[in-house]
Amino acid sequence: MNTSPVDFQANLAPEEAKLGESARVAGAMRGFAREIGALSALRLDACVHCGMCADACHFYIVTEDPQYTPVLKVEPFKQVFKREAGAFAPVFRWFGLKAKITGAELARWQHLLYDSCNLCGRCSLMCPMGIDIAELIEQARRGMFEAGLAPKELYEKAAHQRRTGQPEPSDEPYRDKLLAIGRRFNVEIPLDKPRAEVLLTVPRTDIEHYPAAVAALVRVMAHLKADCTFRSDGLVAENYGYYAGGRDWQREISRRLIDQAVACQAKVLIVPECGHAYSALRWEAAELMGKSLPFKVLHITEYLAEALEAGRLRLRTAQVGATAFHDPCQLVRKGGITAAPRQLLRAMGIEPRETVRHIGYNICCGGGGGVFDIERAATLRHRVVEEKFHEIDQTGAQTFLTTCSDCRRTFDDGKKRFNWELTPGSLLELVAEHLQGG
Repeated sequence: MNTSPVDFQANLAPEEAKLGESARVAGAMRGFAREIGALSALRLDACVHCGMCADACHFYIVTEDPQYTPVLKVEPFKQVFKREAGAFAPVFRWFGLKAKITGAELARWQHLLYDSCNLCGRCSLMCPMGIDIAELIEQARRGMFEAGLAPKELYEKAAHQRRTGQPEPSDEPYRDKLLAIGRRFNVEIPLDKPRAEVLLTVPRTDIEHYPAAVAALVRVMAHLKADCTFRSDGLVAENYGYYAGGRDWQREISRRLIDQAVACQAKVLIVPECGHAYSALRWEAAELMGKSLPFKVLHITEYLAEALEAGRLRLRTAQVGATAFHDPCQLVRKGGITAAPRQLLRAMGIEPRETVRHIGYNICCGGGGGVFDIERAATLRHRVVEEKFHEIDQTGAQTFLTTCSDCRRTFDDGKKRFNWELTPGSLLELVAEHLQGG
């Protein structure tokens, strides 16, 4: 393993570091037990150890290290299931075929479940037995969170977002930053309208790093004459409870946005260019809340593609040269959003140049699932983004676009490290620049 007990202790939040081994094990057992049901049992028993998921994982592809085989990352979860809940659990216990899980074992697995997994779902797509391995890894993260073993960067951001609505302290509240972006880019920010058909959210990444993307969202919505608003108490799209594995925290963070959508009677909640925010709200929020959401959740590219088809959105030709496009993993493999971005590109006269592995089989940027925030994971993440750069370069593209701000930031970080020639851009920004009559 790449992490020693000293490494994992240094990477814990102060609240987590206080726990002793017995408390960690009890927490993990509690977390894993909560996740063990008929579906997870079926998945854990169905694995035939064929190894195909290894060739699907970009972390394994760039290292050829067997510890990064996706199904091995859920071994502590599987160990608890076999020993405590499986059909042959008494046999496993009686003959000692599965030992009790230990705190040291959990600590070693922290690196595999967090540093070397983007929850991208490519392994699930490749599994011949139809096992959703990425979902099992999500479930294993929840046990790790209960054991006090979430990386401190994710734990602290989740805790702060749970308390305040934004993932980290800032020199001014995000509400004020949003209004400042409006002044800087000369756009009127619709904020805290009591009623609106559409609730807008924004990634923390855009507020802090890509304000032009926020302005682009506002320009496009104004061009469409959409009845929309941001809400001060429900701005941030990302959900760090989802990243960290804190199921209850994830629910509370999602509830903040849901409550604001209900308060303004929105019919649609738009997730901006953020893949994991889409998964957390579109696919998991209703399950966590225990009831259907009274509004639709759409990614911004879905919303714009619908407007394009309805004739409400018309775009001018973009003179940007040969263009490559990166499909964010959460959007294509969990959301099936493959046509929408290409419809928008073609409406601007762009036929995207696809990488050798693309659309559903696209490899991840390496930074998703909270990995970008984990400092010690940087070296491994850089190896993945370098592989991605090679694929993009092979297309001969002069322009490179994506629809996820976290992917964009990962690519920007890689660009600095490897002196990459292209500058990652936002599809939303390109749309805003080429509005017909705008």
